[in-house]
Amino acid sequence: MRVVRQANKGHGGAINTGLAAVTGLYTKVLDADDWFDRQALSSLLAVLAGLAEATSSVDVVVTNFVYNNVARSRPCPVRYTRALPAGGPITWHDVRRFRPREYLMMHSLAYRTELLRGCGLTLPEHTYYVDCIFAFTPLFHVRTLYYLDVDLYQYLIGRPGQSVNESVMLERIDQQVEVARKMLSQMRAPLALEPGQRAYLLHYLDLVCTVTSSLLLRSGEAGCLARRREFWREVRGLSPALHRRLRWSLLGTMMNLPGSFGRRTSLAGYRLARRVVGFN
Repeated sequence: MRVVRQANKGHGGAINTGLAAVTGLYTKVLDADDWFDRQALSSLLAVLAGLAEATSSVDVVVTNFVYNNVARSRPCPVRYTRALPAGGPITWHDVRRFRPREYLMMHSLAYRTELLRGCGLTLPEHTYYVDCIFAFTPLFHVRTLYYLDVDLYQYLIGRPGQSVNESVMLERIDQQVEVARKMLSQMRAPLALEPGQRAYLLHYLDLVCTVTSSLLLRSGEAGCLARRREFWREVRGLSPALHRRLRWSLLGTMMNLPGSFGRRTSLAGYRLARRVVGFN
């Protein structure tokens, strides 16, 4: 084990330093207040050991993660059994459609270290929510995947002051908007993507933009409502086609209903999603 000490550079700065120091074939991030299930971790290490001996490499190993909300009695797992064939290397051609509550977060990904370095991943320092970038940017360069159906990452949420606590997210909405902007600019880049790869990246970007739009609405301040309109104008200016895909998706439409009644309906849908999934 190696411990690296540095001045506080935020979540992104810590991951950047860790990536520069790591020597393993694969890299997985564990936040300070979360934990791995021991049995699932043993299964993952066995798979990684097998991949290390294989002649062909796998770019990313996907495992499940579990929301552990302190306000709820039951954990809420996010699994990918419908979208990803389990137990062997696959390509984007094998990936099926992800449902709205299925998305690959930092917690579910173990990337090949050289892929992370080769794609030039550098996360913004002193910025929250950069885990969205970590779960997005490298996937543009992923060609092979391996899904291990175990509930590995235990994600603790619901503590006061936590970055994903709703009140904290509302205070830091500027950082959420900036992260969404960075992701949108990447999606506009002219990279050759497999159809399944592009479909998933748009799916995840749809979720991030929906969260951003919902938080601007949840704030209830007139200035935030104006900023929400400005955010979608920026998306249209970046790419009219991307704007149509995101703004008029099912999620985008539900979270941007017009008028005061529409805003109340959107907020009701947002609160329902929080209760069903258990996220903050």
